[in-house]
Amino acid sequence: MSPQLFHALESLKDQAKDAIYAITSCLCQQSAKIKINGRTFQIIKVLGEGGFAFVYLAQDEHSGRQFALKKIRCPTGSEGVKVAMREVEAYRRFKHPNIIRILDSAVVQDPEGDGKIVYLFLPLYRRGNLQDAINANVVNRKHFSEQEMLRLFKGTCEAVRAMHDHRAKVSANKPSQSNSSSRQQQRQEAAGRHSDDDERFPQPEGDGEGGYSYGSAVNVPLVTKHRVEEEGDVIFDGDEELQQNNGSENSEIVPYAHRDLKPGNVMIADDGVTPILMDFGSTVKARIPIENRNQALLQQDIAAEQSTMAYRAPELFDVKTGQTLDEKVDIWSLGCTLFALAYSHSPFENTQTTEQGGSIAMAVLNAQYKHPSSAYSQGLKDLIDSMLKVNPSDRPDIHTVIQMTDRVLQTLA
Repeated sequence: MSPQLFHALESLKDQAKDAIYAITSCLCQQSAKIKINGRTFQIIKVLGEGGFAFVYLAQDEHSGRQFALKKIRCPTGSEGVKVAMREVEAYRRFKHPNIIRILDSAVVQDPEGDGKIVYLFLPLYRRGNLQDAINANVVNRKHFSEQEMLRLFKGTCEAVRAMHDHRAKVSANKPSQSNSSSRQQQRQEAAGRHSDDDERFPQPEGDGEGGYSYGSAVNVPLVTKHRVEEEGDVIFDGDEELQQNNGSENSEIVPYAHRDLKPGNVMIADDGVTPILMDFGSTVKARIPIENRNQALLQQDIAAEQSTMAYRAPELFDVKTGQTLDEKVDIWSLGCTLFALAYSHSPFENTQTTEQGGSIAMAVLNAQYKHPSSAYSQGLKDLIDSMLKVNPSDRPDIHTVIQMTDRVLQTLA
């Protein structure tokens, strides 16, 4: 059996398990409970699902606080855990008001199999995400005002800028990013492997009820622990990397790409105006040189699995040898996201591609889209068009996108 087929079958099996669990635990029983890191939580309902992950509404029995509990099945055991914990590491790495904060994490043995389960505790945003808002607009035959839409978009861009401008510590004996050693590290990361210098993951606290502490079998160094505080604060013990990288001294910009920017991955804070970027399972170091066909096919496979098709950049559909993938993949996705806020769908989800058998991939590769008639300004349309350029070098960087957004907002004041 091929690895792809095995992965697909395992995914379907686990989705069926969780679907049955969601129905039986949330409807047939008064409450379903789990104990993680010494705390007992009631599972109230399913909030969403995708791939190996389910997100539940969970309530702490002791404090009454509610969380979004993300459950990631890792049927491959410790290797799957290491991949899943990259998402935890991303939450730890990027600190910004427009980026979701992780509250707690744990790894437990899957009671129904040989694999592991990774639990992530995240803040609960009751207003849902931008896709929910888009869907509500469609149902109610409403639309965002241009100012509201651009403010939500700008906040999302601010989160992306924090990723694209990420600063990493430069060791005195560490080679520069331009040499072959760095390129080898990037190639390893693209394949899901990390150098010892980069393989730093939070340490779940564990407990006597199945909480799991990393040991030599998982081969993940101790770095930090996540704890849920009663006041909702996040405590990171021993977070040396963040303390050392607060300033620019002895650091360099190492851009990261989110690689799955879309309305469904931007929550709306309880104030109704602050966008919160989430779901960092696809996040990688942005600049990946493609030196041979195998690397190109690897990147295409990763993108096909982790990046939503209607928001995926054209260079990820057809990865070419000799090019370097970079953070401009996110700029394309931002253009698709702004288009969706304006017109309620991605530019490449139209009648031709969804109802007439057309190819989203071909539409993306040729940037085939049209602005529906609307009352939105030409400045907004120009902003969208600037980001939806097939050649990444023709797209603006995140700083320019924010400047252009500000200019359009100024014309609306």
